[in-house]
Amino acid sequence: MKTIVVAIDFSPATAAVMAAAATLARVHRGRLVLVHVVQPPIYLPEYGGMLETIVSIVHQTEKAGARFLIQWKRALHRRGVAVTTVQADGHPATEILQQARSRRAALIVLGSHGHSAGSDLMAGSTACGVLKRAPCPVVVVPAHSLSRTPART
Repeated sequence: MKTIVVAIDFSPATAAVMAAAATLARVHRGRLVLVHVVQPPIYLPEYGGMLETIVSIVHQTEKAGARFLIQWKRALHRRGVAVTTVQADGHPATEILQQARSRRAALIVLGSHGHSAGSDLMAGSTACGVLKRAPCPVVVVPAHSLSRTPART
């Protein structure tokens, strides 16, 4: 069974990414590994007094991410797709690549927001980071297709 790593951030791109990933899993008789990465904020000493608030926000983000992962896993199971979930802390591209390597993924699927500068304008910074160092083929669901894809869970 082929492993397909699917990077999701619960943005509007997620529904389109999940639809593409589910289709690929069915076609290739694969299983999905849903990866959600919580990127910790950059700590600046001048904001030291806010550290407790920052820690609370990160904790809440992790809890919400875990809930969304469970919802997507259940929805995909109902559609007959085998799914595993992973939530990690760190830099998104690095964590996605680590999951792909450690699981010997046949494919990585992720979305593109396309709202950063330079070459990232086409794919997004996380997508570009993954594309540059991926150990396997990568499917990027383009930002322009997101408005045409109905949300499915």
